[in-house]
Amino acid sequence: MPFHVMLIPTLGCPANCSYCWSSEEKSPIMSIETIKEVVEWLKTFRGDSVTFTFHGGEPLLAGAEFYREALPLLVEGLSPRRIAFAIQTNLWKMTPEIAEIFAEYGVPIGSSLDGPKELNDLQRGKGYYDKTMRGYEIAREHGLNVRFITTFTSHSVKQKEEIFNFYLEKGLTLKLHPCLPSLKDDNPERWTLAPEEYGELLIYLLDKYLENLGRIEVMNIDHLCKCVFTGHGTVCTYVDCMGDTFAVGPDGDIYPCYRFIGMPEYVMGNVYDRPSMADLAQSEAWKKMHKFKEYVDTACSKCAHIKYCRGGCPYNAIVPTSGEIEGVDPHCLAYKMIFDEINKRVNEEMFGGSDMDSMFSPSSMRPSKSGIMSLMLKKL
Repeated sequence: MPFHVMLIPTLGCPANCSYCWSSEEKSPIMSIETIKEVVEWLKTFRGDSVTFTFHGGEPLLAGAEFYREALPLLVEGLSPRRIAFAIQTNLWKMTPEIAEIFAEYGVPIGSSLDGPKELNDLQRGKGYYDKTMRGYEIAREHGLNVRFITTFTSHSVKQKEEIFNFYLEKGLTLKLHPCLPSLKDDNPERWTLAPEEYGELLIYLLDKYLENLGRIEVMNIDHLCKCVFTGHGTVCTYVDCMGDTFAVGPDGDIYPCYRFIGMPEYVMGNVYDRPSMADLAQSEAWKKMHKFKEYVDTACSKCAHIKYCRGGCPYNAIVPTSGEIEGVDPHCLAYKMIFDEINKRVNEEMFGGSDMDSMFSPSSMRPSKSGIMSLMLKKL
C-alpha cells in the first residue's frame, strides 16, 4: 500500500554490529499511549489504507505486551480502512508468545543475516548468527514468513559467491543493501561498499539469479527489473517518498523516514499535536526533502532512468554532507550500472540488440534465452 508509517518502539539494540548506524544505548521504549496518539493523529491526517512497519533499533525490545495491545489498537482504531503490518528485527528477542501475536495479525518478518555463520559473526558480532537462527526457528514454527536482509560490505563483497550459495542452499530469499558509513566507528568508511563495487555486485546477482530461476528469489533484482518494466520506482529508494512515508520515534516525533530517527533537525512534528499534512509541510525537514526532489528534477533531467530512480535515497544523499544538498544518492553509479544492464538485456532478449530502433522492427525479434522478461513480468 502506498501509505507507509514506520513505528520505532526504541533505538536500543542488544546487538553490536560493526557497521551499525542506527542503534542508541539506553533509548526509551515507546508507550502504548503513543500508539493511541498515532491512531488519533491518523484518523484525521490521511484516510487511505496504511502499512505499519515496526523498526529500530530492535523493536522486539518493546516486549510481547506492547504488541498484544498495539496491534489491535491500530487495526480497530483505524477501521474500516485496511491495515497491514511488518517488522524488521534481528529475532534475538523472539518468543513463542510474540510469535503467536504476530501470527494472529499476519505480520511478515524482515531480519538481518550477512551470510554463513563465520562471515556473519565477523561483521555483526560473535554469537549473532546462532541467536538470530533460534528466533527464526520460533517464527517458522508459528507459520511466520521470514526474509533476511544481507548487508554487503567492502569485506563481504569479496565472498559474494559464498553468500549467494548460502541463500540458495538454505532456500532463503535474498535481499541486500550496501553498507553505509557507520555512525559508531572511528573509521566510518571501513566497511562501506563503494558504488562501483555495488553496481558490479548487482550485475553479478542478476546473472546468478537468471542461472537459478525457480530455485531462489533475489528481491532487489525483482524490484529493479520491475522499475524498468513499469517506468516508475517500486521501492522507497527509487520514488519521491515524501508525503507517503513517515516514521514515528519512541516519543511520538514524526520524521520523513526511520533513518532520520533521533536527528532533531529532521523532526517535522509530533503525533500528540496531531499535525495536518500542511503543518508538516511547514517544517524545515519537509522543505529539505522537497528541495532534494527539485534538485533531482534538474540534475538528473537528462538521465534515461530518472522516472524510476528519482536520484535514489534522500538520506544517502543529504546526511553525508551535513544536510546540504550537493548531489544525489552516492550509489547513483551503481543504479546506472544495473539499470543500463537490465535495459540492454531486455533489448537483446526481445529484439536481438541494444539499438532502440530495432525495437520497432518485428523481423528482428527473437525468442528469450536469458529469461529476464520473466523477472519483469513477475508478480511482486
